[in-house]
Amino acid sequence: MDNILIIDYGSQVTQLIARRIRAQHIYCEIVPFHHINAAMIANIKPKGIILSGSPASVHDDNAPHIDDAILSYHVPIFAICYGQQALCHYLGATVTTGHHREFGKSIITITQDCLLFDGIWAKGKEYQVWMSHGDYLNDLPQNFVKLAQSDGAPYAAIGDIEKHIYGVQFHPEVIHTPDGEKILENFAKKICGCHGDWHMGSFKDYAIEKIRNQVGDTAHVVCGLSGGVDSAVAAKLIFDAIGQRLTCIFVDHGLMRTNEGDDVCRLFCDYFNIPLIRCDCEALFLSALENIDDPEQKRKIIGKLFIDVFEREASQLDNVAFLGQGTLYPDVIESVSVTGASSVTIKSHHNVGGLPERMNLKLIEPLRDLFKDEVRALGTTLGLPDNMIYRHPFPGPGLAIRIPGAVTKEKCDILRHADVIFLDEIRKNNLYDDIWQAFCVLLPVKSVGVMGDGRTYDYVCAMRAVTASDGMTAESFGFSHEFLTHTATRIVNEVKGISRVVYDCTSKPPATIEWE
Repeated sequence: MDNILIIDYGSQVTQLIARRIRAQHIYCEIVPFHHINAAMIANIKPKGIILSGSPASVHDDNAPHIDDAILSYHVPIFAICYGQQALCHYLGATVTTGHHREFGKSIITITQDCLLFDGIWAKGKEYQVWMSHGDYLNDLPQNFVKLAQSDGAPYAAIGDIEKHIYGVQFHPEVIHTPDGEKILENFAKKICGCHGDWHMGSFKDYAIEKIRNQVGDTAHVVCGLSGGVDSAVAAKLIFDAIGQRLTCIFVDHGLMRTNEGDDVCRLFCDYFNIPLIRCDCEALFLSALENIDDPEQKRKIIGKLFIDVFEREASQLDNVAFLGQGTLYPDVIESVSVTGASSVTIKSHHNVGGLPERMNLKLIEPLRDLFKDEVRALGTTLGLPDNMIYRHPFPGPGLAIRIPGAVTKEKCDILRHADVIFLDEIRKNNLYDDIWQAFCVLLPVKSVGVMGDGRTYDYVCAMRAVTASDGMTAESFGFSHEFLTHTATRIVNEVKGISRVVYDCTSKPPATIEWE
């Protein structure tokens, strides 16, 4: 299998490099720079290496460095932004702290044709790219030539053509460089010789064989089922590998959407015949959340109770040696400090590392090499229904973080009803697949209304719908005025307890997608 190694120097968009490469059906791995050594590279056997950007400067103390092993492996290299600066600094060129910084859209001029730009950009022409740098190259290492320039970067693109080493000051991985994905494809296919033969069918067979080898012939596995696509795909993959030796545990905390628990259990018990334990814990969770209005405290309470219930159920099963999880590649990447420092600044994820060590279970994470879109493609290959695979994201704490303030059963029921109406109207208008995520929020304020010549004083409901490619940034969806007024009228008329409806049109950033 062809493989591209991406070395991460701390860029906020390193994952986008991997997504662009994976989109070409080429497998790739992201590894923090401080983990790189000759043995690791030899084990991965990459056909090419990409060096990411970074917020650092090569002049910083303890700046991320280029390991000798990178150039010693003798495969094509593509260095992006800081990667270019660090590589050239390592090779003896001068990197200058810039007085003319470039942030955002920029125009570059191509000064020489090359394989990296083959079929995309031509010598003497100008093209839009996205820049984010303060430092710039002042000269070139030996045997390198200039390929492009901009006002703020005299060496916006460079290359050692004979050794197939290229560098760019701009970011081809972001959508603001319109031809960036094609440039990455040129590097992977035309320069590295990758064939683009990595697909979900081959991954499924590989993953099933790996699970069988890991579990063996007698051990059993438990898997926490949340109702989301990640845990569902992981469970189906494990089941296809070991059959009835898998038991799924679904902790129904009473914070799910309407009929969600029933739908999950019906799919896994009746449709796939996968062993499933359903724990109805609504009273337990709502009691623990009583009078709790801090969102972080809500999350911690829900997380701890989930673990308590899961442990209790798993302990009653025989011969359980493994815990299956739906951990994804972004979870793994974001839970590793790219600096290697003791204080991790990138967010940690609850499902990286598993449940408490006292459970004494080994982890099975069959999706830990995949991105979200790849998990959905795998789900299709495994036969999961589209309404499970392509459902909008739903937060682990459920409706608790869509009810700012204290959570009660009454509020959950009101919110569930409003959410059903909002999603029903979205589906009726064939908008569901155009939206990344849509939901209602029950606000902790009440508003005066008039219904049937009488005064009402009930809750305010906010509708939220966003478009996004990966959830890192998002824009509010542009519903028509007719849609919004019709849906608001339905909610107020049909949901007892709501007297007013508003629409949240805030983008991310500055807001987050969820309210808490």
